[in-house]
Amino acid sequence: MPRLRLALLCLILSPLSLADTVQVAVASNFQQTLDKIAKSFKAATGHDIKASAGASGKLAAQIRQGAPFEVFLSADDERPTELAKAGFGQASSQFTYAYGQLALWSKQRDDAGEAALRRGDFSKLAVANPATAPYGRAAMETLAALKLETAVKPKLLTGDNIGQAMQFADVGGADFAFVAYSQLLEQGIHSRYWLVPEKLHQPIRQDALLIKPTPAATALMAYLKGEQARALMAQAGYRFKP
Repeated sequence: MPRLRLALLCLILSPLSLADTVQVAVASNFQQTLDKIAKSFKAATGHDIKASAGASGKLAAQIRQGAPFEVFLSADDERPTELAKAGFGQASSQFTYAYGQLALWSKQRDDAGEAALRRGDFSKLAVANPATAPYGRAAMETLAALKLETAVKPKLLTGDNIGQAMQFADVGGADFAFVAYSQLLEQGIHSRYWLVPEKLHQPIRQDALLIKPTPAATALMAYLKGEQARALMAQAGYRFKP
């Protein structure tokens, strides 16, 4: 009888004993969406997600320096590719989990758009650092495509990442900010923005890379390809084709 009780106890506890925490390096624009995915992932698998957000370039540098991340959710495809080629992560695991959209947003003005950029009647325009943040690079590509790069340069206010760029506009430090469309939707913002035409910049292809193949990390990579995760990404303004 005691052996039977012990067997039943092990059977009951086994799913919990297998539950783990995935250490995820996530691009700032995807942090809030990942928070939602983490809840459904927890319900489906029992695993938790511990996320560290930042600019993709800075996160990639941390991985090279030995930061204990198991999954990298970048805002571009270049950093995961470079990491895999350098021996960080499993190259075969890399896939595009979403395509992002760039938006120009103002908290105070109703004229966010190409015309406002051309008029130049504003003091500051916030962008994420194009050297480390893919959305910042897309913003600079947009200004270059509009031939406004030189005219706007003195008014640029550069943030470390897309989250800080949005914060500048949120607190009044900038009239406009180039942000991720997903940031606006995640915060319930449905006006005072211009969805930048994709022809003005390179596609914002966001790739995932498995850095350390633990069972929980592998489960997350698979979960991101599933219907539940993709539905949450779609609600946040992400697309699955360029």
